[in-house]
Amino acid sequence: MRLKFLFQRLRSLFSQICILLKPLDERTVHPDPIRQFERWFEEAVKAKLFMPEAMTLATATKDGKPSARLVLLKQVDEKGFVFFGNYNSRKGNELAENPEAALVFYWSELLRQVRIEGLVKQISAEESDQYFRTRPRDSQISAHASPQSKVVGSRAELERLFHELEQRYNNQLVPRPTYWGGYRLKPHRIEFWQSREARLHDRVAYILQSDGSWKIHRLAP
Repeated sequence: MRLKFLFQRLRSLFSQICILLKPLDERTVHPDPIRQFERWFEEAVKAKLFMPEAMTLATATKDGKPSARLVLLKQVDEKGFVFFGNYNSRKGNELAENPEAALVFYWSELLRQVRIEGLVKQISAEESDQYFRTRPRDSQISAHASPQSKVVGSRAELERLFHELEQRYNNQLVPRPTYWGGYRLKPHRIEFWQSREARLHDRVAYILQSDGSWKIHRLAP
């Protein structure tokens, strides 16, 4: 088992070294930023990074007061980046007031970062139902038990409500709460950053044009 672990670790380190040697060049990146993101995400997965799907979600109130937290990417395609949460939480309230948001992925072992900006909308109830059914049962119950971002009296209060819901839904399917579901961020700007020597980092930005095409720029570090 130890030799197997060492072999896997060496293979992961080799993958990371190979990635670090690849230049980020505006002339050779994929013309579609979603495809470029998928390339990088796949390389992060193959390098066996811890939770490569973790991303910072930054939102703001209608008055421009910002907040940020980590959420998990659950899907990405040409329509955008999908994550899930409580619609009544702080992020949910801020997105209802101001649907413009930003995402940041940082893969430290690969010295890479991706910044994404765009408009956020709730996905359909059917899509949220479909994903909710794939969640572990305890997570389904927690979605009911936790009034996310609200003040609670104690940990014991949350645990009591959780156990009450366990009993209520004993031997039953746990329904998705109407206030819990998915969001999709449709990007209008995506920037890829890769560390380089002497802090002359590579930055390549994709800007969505009015005709639906993407314009690619190299930015100064």
